Amino acid sequence: MGISQIITLVVAILLIGFILWWFFGKHTEAVGTANVGQGSQEADIVVKGGYSPSTIVLKQGVPAKVNFDMQDSTACLSHVVFEQLGVDKDLTKQKVTTVDIPTDKKGTYNFACGMDIFHGKVIVK
Repeated sequence: MGISQIITLVVAILLIGFILWWFFGKHTEAVGTANVGQGSQEADIVVKGGYSPSTIVLKQGVPAKVNFDMQDSTACLSHVVFEQLGVDKDLTKQKVTTVDIPTDKKGTYNFACGMDIFHGKVIVK
C-alpha cells in the first residue's frame, strides 16, 4: 500500500467520523432567559449566521417581548416567522425588531427564518 493510499484512507475515515458527529452527535444549544422588571419581561436574540441564543425561556403570566437584533445581511435571515402566532416580521426595516409573545399559558413557540433553515424557540414556563 502506497503513501497516497494511506493518506486517502485516513482522510476518508476522518471525513466519515465528522459526518457521523455532525448528524448524530449531541450538540449543545444556547439557552437564554428574559430580563424581568416592572411587570414585564424582555429577551434579546442576536441574528448573525443564525439565532443566538436559539432558545429563550419566559415566565408564564408576565407580558413578554423578544427583540431580534439584526446583525446579518443574509436574505434567509431577513425575516423571522412564528407560524403558531401568525407572525412574519421583516428584520431589515430596523436594527432591532420586537415580537410580543403571549405568556398566558405554558407552551413552546417555534420560530424560523423566512426560508425555514435556521430555527429557534421561545418556551413559556
